[in-house]
Amino acid sequence: TVMPVLAITLTMTAAAAFVHIWHLYRCGSVRMKKGILHGDGGDTLMHRRMRAHSNFIENTPLFLMLLALVEYHTGAQTWLWIVGYAFIIGRILHSIGMDKDGDNFPRMAGVLLAALPILGLAGYTLYLAVVSP
Repeated sequence: TVMPVLAITLTMTAAAAFVHIWHLYRCGSVRMKKGILHGDGGDTLMHRRMRAHSNFIENTPLFLMLLALVEYHTGAQTWLWIVGYAFIIGRILHSIGMDKDGDNFPRMAGVLLAALPILGLAGYTLYLAVVSP
């Protein structure tokens, strides 16, 4: 069987969409439970969940863009699957960690599993553009 073009990016984009819906549910459940119609209503948990969702939205488009560019240039490779899953798992861990006070393992692991793939893909994208056009 032939893999579709950008199969990894397609898969990670779908996974990101599901994580986005999960964020909507997490925020919505706090809103319903606490009667918060707009903003965070001064509620700490609502604020944390909103920030987790915002952080997800801030990081995911850049990651997917970099992933697509690298996959388009190099083709589907096993290491790109690993990078993609690491990012998605990292975003979930970060969001879970955001519910807790202070620094904690899920939050820190989530930050690393988002930042390192973005950094690595950015560096590799630059390498492909400069060294291997």
